[in-house]
Amino acid sequence: MIDARIKDVGDVRTEHLFDLVVDLNEPLPIGPRVLFGAAGGTFHGPRLRGEVVRGGGDWARFRQDGTMNLDVRLTLRTHDGALVHMSYGGRWVTPPELRDAVADPRRRHEIDPARYYFRTNPLFETGSRDYAWLNDVVAVGSGYLVEGGIAYRVAEVR
Repeated sequence: MIDARIKDVGDVRTEHLFDLVVDLNEPLPIGPRVLFGAAGGTFHGPRLRGEVVRGGGDWARFRQDGTMNLDVRLTLRTHDGALVHMSYGGRWVTPPELRDAVADPRRRHEIDPARYYFRTNPLFETGSRDYAWLNDVVAVGSGYLVEGGIAYRVAEVR
């Protein structure tokens, strides 16, 4: 029996927000975590574009089953100088047969992203009037490996 309090609120819809590429420093193992530090990068979308500021990163925790739990904080600088804090968690689930290839920085970006699960849930914070609308955005992202770093297709949940 279905609970009578359940309402049809419509389907969750998304709209492309931006594509993001983050260049990474060499990973730093810190106890049970690994820091993948941001060395720069870019983002571009229909309503905003700019660069990734150096110094943020992913304080990732690897589970025994090979899943990586993300804990990311980045600063984005828009093309017109506004600063935006972007934070997100997420999961990167790599099947056992891909783990050796993912660990190889020379080959990892060649792996088809359809072969692993890499999803994030970005939130934003800014004091910029021009980008204040980002403070109310909930987003989802699909991640994939690129040469020298990672990339995401980020969509606003409407």
